Amino acid sequence: MVIRNIDLETVCGITSKLPENTLPEVAFAGKSNVGKSSLINALMNRKSYARISATPGKTQTINFYNINQELYLVDLPGYGYAKVSEKEKMEWGKLIERYLHGSSQLKIVFLLIDIRHAPSANDKMMYSWIIDQGFYPVIIATKLDKIKRSQKDKQLKILREGLELLKGTKIIAFSAETKQGRDEIWEFIEQTCMEQTSIE
Repeated sequence: MVIRNIDLETVCGITSKLPENTLPEVAFAGKSNVGKSSLINALMNRKSYARISATPGKTQTINFYNINQELYLVDLPGYGYAKVSEKEKMEWGKLIERYLHGSSQLKIVFLLIDIRHAPSANDKMMYSWIIDQGFYPVIIATKLDKIKRSQKDKQLKILREGLELLKGTKIIAFSAETKQGRDEIWEFIEQTCMEQTSIE
């Protein structure tokens, strides 16, 4: 994907009306400190378009990035950050659920998991919950540059078994530092969105 134009078109908070977009949407979910903004910046080929905060849990909105007037990258609020109150967590959960149920254009949900660690209880819960909403998430194993190359297969196996991934679930290892995995993610997005658009 050659990025010609990016527009942060819509920012939705807890009480906001969700947009009725006509372009395909690709959503990104993940824990607060998993590197979601870094991934989205890498996909957009920008250093800091998506805000990267030193304080995890700062993304409290759903952000819709219009790419080339062709599709949207949708940044969902991070989950699992301890300093956020239970009430706020519940409100964010409702917002994400409203989006997953309400979007007629959502084609792919990517779930980001830190490759260095076994999936947390929150990660497992989010994976199951996304499936319950009727989607089959693609897993992006982030922070690939933080482990040795020889550890990659072992860590992916831990991730696969820890999440109890459904057979055939796609996993893409990604590094925001080296951009490894970026082209593979874009290739999957383009294939999926273009195929579905042409079928419709």
